[in-house]
Amino acid sequence: MSEQPEAASSSVEQPIEMPETEDKKEEFGEPEAKKRKIFKPGSDGKKHKLEERLGGILCCAVCLDLPRAAVYQCTNGHLMCAGCFTHVLADARLRDEMATCPSCRVEISKTSATRNLAVENAVSELPSECQFCGKQYSRNSLERHEEQECEERISVCKFSRIGCPWRGPEHERQEHENQCAHPHRSGAEVMVSLLAMDQDSAKEKKLYENIFDLLGYEKITFTEVQLKPYRTDEFVHRLFYESPRFSAFNHQWVVKARINNCQKDPTQSSERDMTYQLIMKSKSPTPVSLNYIVLRGPVSDIKVKPRIYDFDFTEQNNESPYVTLALPDTAECNRLLAAKTINFRLIMFLASK
Repeated sequence: MSEQPEAASSSVEQPIEMPETEDKKEEFGEPEAKKRKIFKPGSDGKKHKLEERLGGILCCAVCLDLPRAAVYQCTNGHLMCAGCFTHVLADARLRDEMATCPSCRVEISKTSATRNLAVENAVSELPSECQFCGKQYSRNSLERHEEQECEERISVCKFSRIGCPWRGPEHERQEHENQCAHPHRSGAEVMVSLLAMDQDSAKEKKLYENIFDLLGYEKITFTEVQLKPYRTDEFVHRLFYESPRFSAFNHQWVVKARINNCQKDPTQSSERDMTYQLIMKSKSPTPVSLNYIVLRGPVSDIKVKPRIYDFDFTEQNNESPYVTLALPDTAECNRLLAAKTINFRLIMFLASK
């Protein structure tokens, strides 16, 4: 048999269209970031919830979190929580600059910024998860739930005062207390915990005893002190606060304060505190022995813990060392920096020799 010729070997091969590669699609396609996002019903239910969308609209422009208390806004309506608002004002004070809104850079101050009560009320109704049980509650009731109602909140044994270290969920506390071994310990074992408690209470008792002793002094005076900011003429301008001169015990006095003690640039630190000193401006041939204490006055809202300091003023040594203005935290220091003046009551006791 003769062989059949091979089929149309001379026929022209048709080009085969290859599918576009992914790289080519990405080269000519629209970037993902510019594509309009379309969510189909039921595809992602969480993103359709009103509270989820409001959370992104009503958040603070600085920390991007929902405010817990007061809400301030600039003249263009951008929102800031109370903590961030005072922090922005405090940083501007330290840098000797005008405070500006972090979103639109319009100038802000205590007088120009206003509270937005509608946003505060709206945020208080938005849901938030309990940090212990994970259930959602409105923000205005969440604090009460976490502190008093949640069965998963962390609690301590009622015998912790005598040394029991147990910490656990509230719903397990009763069972633990029924089996706790600390009530059955000997007195010698319990004394270790009681001694530690006595040391803490002794410090507080000593403070109040000293205050009552000072109230028995013959010469006592108090002054409503107002500190105003000023800056030095150094190459790096440093911020200080100083009061006007005031009279006490036939002498002239001034109170001076500074931020973060000797730190050159307090804006580089997130932790801030305030120290102050008492300066005798008049001359005295004899030493002046003083005890003094700073308290909140009738025209002040400063939150300060009472601490007693003493110093012997002479002509050669007329400035007391800088001592701590015992503020509770950095937020309180920022709040004072955000204000134009710092007000408190200074009580001075003259010790008779």
